[in-house]
Amino acid sequence: MADPSNIQSAASKSIRPFRSSEEYLYAMKEDLAEWLNTLYDLDVQVENFMDVLETGYDLCQHANNVNRIALEFQQSNPEAASRMRIPQKEVIFQAKNVVPGSFIARDNISNFIQWCRQELGIQDVLMFETNDLVLKKNEKNFVLCLLEVARKGSKFGMLAPMLIQMEEEIEEEMRDQVVCGELKTEQAIQDLGPKSPIYLNKTQRITLCDLKNLDELVSFLPSAGPFCLIY
Repeated sequence: MADPSNIQSAASKSIRPFRSSEEYLYAMKEDLAEWLNTLYDLDVQVENFMDVLETGYDLCQHANNVNRIALEFQQSNPEAASRMRIPQKEVIFQAKNVVPGSFIARDNISNFIQWCRQELGIQDVLMFETNDLVLKKNEKNFVLCLLEVARKGSKFGMLAPMLIQMEEEIEEEMRDQVVCGELKTEQAIQDLGPKSPIYLNKTQRITLCDLKNLDELVSFLPSAGPFCLIY
């Protein structure tokens, strides 16, 4: 395994301007490349991102690693795992002498795609097709799918790309603020006394922000004009 400091180098990138969807896709590929290099000691770069993965071998290997870590999580946290979707089906693939674009490469990719849909339940809007990788014609959906796979794996304790780590930190902060707000509201009602005409609506929640999914965000970029995204 490569030095974990590789992926942490992304933390030094402060606020980066993205003027187009192409620039944002570049940033996501950069993040995923660092992540894959850390996990598997690969040599993935933004420029060869799809070339390195086009045999499907590394994708299938990663899928089976997610299965393994998910099983370990289930064994050590049975209560939490009972409320989660645990991937279990092993992905069958061929690793030796796989020629890009060959039937074997296509079969590897197809098996990975099937695993994403059936075992992780990834929605079609974030999925790619075999030809998207083989022919390199739908880079956006391929990148979005890998990010979603990384997000699912992080729920079981697998190392995630910096983009996903930052999302999780934001979600945790949001939960903390909601809990804090509810406690303050309940305390205020108690201070008013039992005869207070104010009632607490348990179903009401404070929405701190409207987070778009990755596909919506990328689709939004071309018409949004210049803006900055924390990355």
